[in-house]
Amino acid sequence: MASLLRLGTRGSPLALKQAEETRVRLAKAHPSLGGPLAIEIVPIRTSGDRPSSRTLAEEGGKGLFTKEIEEALYAGTIDLAVHSLKDMPTELPLGLALAACLPREDPRDALIASGNAASLAALMPGATVGTASIRRTAQLLHHRPDLRVVPMRGNVGTRLAKLAAGDVTATVLAVAGLHRLGRTDCISCVLEPDIMLPSAGQGIIAIEIRAYDARTRALVRAIDDRAAHVAADAERSLLAALDGSCRTPIGALATFAQQRVILDALVIRPDGKAIHRTRREGGATDAVAMGRDAGEELRRRAGADLF
Repeated sequence: MASLLRLGTRGSPLALKQAEETRVRLAKAHPSLGGPLAIEIVPIRTSGDRPSSRTLAEEGGKGLFTKEIEEALYAGTIDLAVHSLKDMPTELPLGLALAACLPREDPRDALIASGNAASLAALMPGATVGTASIRRTAQLLHHRPDLRVVPMRGNVGTRLAKLAAGDVTATVLAVAGLHRLGRTDCISCVLEPDIMLPSAGQGIIAIEIRAYDARTRALVRAIDDRAAHVAADAERSLLAALDGSCRTPIGALATFAQQRVILDALVIRPDGKAIHRTRREGGATDAVAMGRDAGEELRRRAGADLF
């Protein structure tokens, strides 16, 4: 059977799991497509997937994980792109659109440590923690300035293997990814947002399309989760107001329940020595304005030199 819909994605185990979840949801929402086999998953190797010891910021930022997939959208070799929302640049390329968000997984971060430390405070003095995220690095150092935080990139399996080999004492990974891969057994402790505020979009699978593609937009609208999309709007509006990049440690988490949105946000210096937090609450229709207002406040409070 010829595929009726082509889903572009990175080829990592986690990305393929996310693409499969999208395929199953689309097939269930649209039986007329002919079932999951009529929807093809197209793995695409991105610049961010190339082995590197440098941090994401040093390599060029979030677009490393989306550039080649978006080029396939432009070329028409795929019909939609499945991304981890936190990997998407704040400003999308001209002619592309964020069309849907799947229900959000647990957005929190998890500490995975040798010796199964029950908390961040339980790590031994001077412990080595591997992470490529400056957001995680800054918040780790804010709470534990004695830690030695070193760059560590790679997919979930690669990072867990480096931990098992003793390259580092601990690492920090998204709970959502561990859950989707069936690896929550390795979690030493979940880091609550007051300790480690997540990245904007963490835990959300996002679907990107060509903005003018009415057929694909109609198909993915059926699997769009309103709570996740409202949260995404608030968090990405915050990023836009901050003009944040991979070189700016920013945390954001919006929750949407009973028609109310609560947005928590922070900016922090890379060394963790100065942190600014704020909170907004409002209705779903206020999500974008809340994010923008919170971002503008944090920009004023942090000072231009942080950005």
